[in-house]
Amino acid sequence: MMEMDNRIEAIHAGLQAIVGVDQVFAGSATERWSRDWTGQFEGQPLAVVRPANRDEVAAILRLAGQYHVPVVPIAGNTGLNGGAYGPEAILVSIERMNRIREIRNDARVAIVEAGVIVAALDSAAAQHGLTFPLAFGAAGSAMIGGVLSTNAGGANVLRYGNVRDLCLGLEVVLPDGSVLDLMTALKKDNSGFDLRDLIIGAEGQLGIITAAILKLHPRPLFHATALVALEDLSVAPALLNAFQDASGNAVTAYEFMSRSYVAGYEALVPAGRRFFDVSYPAVLLVELATVRNEELGEILETVLADALERGILVDAVVAQSDTQRQEMWALREAAAELAFQRHPVIDTDVAVPLDRIPDYLDRIPEIMAAIDPGFTDIAVAHFGDGNIHYTVWPSGSDPAVEAALRAAIDALAVEMDGTFSAEHGIGLCKLPSMARHKNTVALDMMRAIKAAFDPGNILNPGKTLPGVNVG
Repeated sequence: MMEMDNRIEAIHAGLQAIVGVDQVFAGSATERWSRDWTGQFEGQPLAVVRPANRDEVAAILRLAGQYHVPVVPIAGNTGLNGGAYGPEAILVSIERMNRIREIRNDARVAIVEAGVIVAALDSAAAQHGLTFPLAFGAAGSAMIGGVLSTNAGGANVLRYGNVRDLCLGLEVVLPDGSVLDLMTALKKDNSGFDLRDLIIGAEGQLGIITAAILKLHPRPLFHATALVALEDLSVAPALLNAFQDASGNAVTAYEFMSRSYVAGYEALVPAGRRFFDVSYPAVLLVELATVRNEELGEILETVLADALERGILVDAVVAQSDTQRQEMWALREAAAELAFQRHPVIDTDVAVPLDRIPDYLDRIPEIMAAIDPGFTDIAVAHFGDGNIHYTVWPSGSDPAVEAALRAAIDALAVEMDGTFSAEHGIGLCKLPSMARHKNTVALDMMRAIKAAFDPGNILNPGKTLPGVNVG
């Protein structure tokens, strides 16, 4: 015991020598980092350390390697799958590394540190008439390092792609403390393996991202937004095509909400606006956005009128002001708050080809009922890219039933030529699905890559890759 205490004291002293006494936290002082946003993962780390720059991150990793202690990078702590869970580990918080170093107007890029908050970058870009278009409910607290590590998506993927598509360059500290400098703003670079894309989405398994060069886009000045009610979701793909064709591919968001989701929102937010007098099976949030087209609203209303006349949709509400637009988005962006208001909860992140979404949502409740007749559910989807967030509340607290429900949700997506993980990462929650569904050759290659980058297995051990033992 004394030897263990001496080791811990030496680690704490080493961390303090690197970043300063006031930037190392232990015991009860780690509370705000010890529990994730969902409430599902809680465990006290060995220490929380807040470096100010890349060199301090490198020194921390060298110290961790010396004592063979696990290191877990943590950003905004907004993940949903336990990726930042780090009991008995050194948690490296990147929150102090929060400078926007440069916004280059002509190149339309931003050079940022990993602790920059997503919404803060977008606000800074707005001062230049530009946008960083990564849009999701946690944008006000999620950080660039975290969203790159999970290859985050959100509501604007249809138009702008996932965050991988928004990243040109990276700076990464590797497990041995060396620095991988990929900080170029090039759109073409075929000089060997694409290590940038390997790091993005690796969930901190291969290195700690400390800086990035990100693409910016012209900031839309005109928006046209509507909520559309459908009796039959199978018409949604054709309706999306109609919006795209009429607007010249100006659709930025095409979001689905189930009847139970809308009802859940109305119960959660009693003062929230009610858009329809009738409860419909499916509601879509549609948004078009452009830099110059002042006739966008007319285009939206023309497509809606034609669809209404042909019986494709049954009702629609068009936002008449920015306030009404924000009210519509408030409905959609309450998904995480609504999902995690009750426990136990099974929150999933599957994707299928978008023309299979109606079939998936039609079949999955019957499968759930066969496992747990008393279950309840809600569903939302980034319909334009096929990503479904299907949430189930089991009727009781039985881990075996919860595991069976999650397994069935993922299995149906894979059966439909989809995936069990679209944008939230693997973390701890999806390890069983990785083991069941990921191609075994792909898993072997990932394990080999992990071993090459991190032979001591100190970076975020026990996550993402099944069968990789904690070091």
